Amino acid sequence: MHFFHYKKQKRCYNRFIMKVTILEKQAGEEDELIVRCDYLDESLTKLINQFKGSKGKMNFYKDSKIVFVEPEEVLYFESVDDSVFAYTKDCVYETRSKLYQLEEELPASIFFRANKAVIVNLDKIDSLAPIFGGRFEAILQNGYKVVISRNYLNTLKELLGL
Repeated sequence: MHFFHYKKQKRCYNRFIMKVTILEKQAGEEDELIVRCDYLDESLTKLINQFKGSKGKMNFYKDSKIVFVEPEEVLYFESVDDSVFAYTKDCVYETRSKLYQLEEELPASIFFRANKAVIVNLDKIDSLAPIFGGRFEAILQNGYKVVISRNYLNTLKELLGL
């Protein structure tokens, strides 16, 4: 059995680096990841999802709690001041991610950058209508209207096959 051990106790960006222990598995054993922590925060959940090889649920914040939501449930993400919010049919959550990070992480075939402040779930658009200035307006399933700027219009047309 091979045993690897790594432990470092200095601060890195105001956070302790965690102890990492890697054990070689025996024949017939499945891969396993065990996490021991004081609390499960967003960065640990993302790390676990990377190990699992799936995007899984996204981590959002509501009333000082971490809430797990399937990406498909999100109608759109909106940046307001220095915060980013995820809107579902029934609720609004805050995320610690920036819009550009979400744009990189989410599947481009489903989530579309509509303007500098909004990313929209294409599956949640009920209708599209042209408006002044060469822009379009998307009406989402919750009735919210999103303006699609001219800068992103060609990408939307490609995604929708228009």
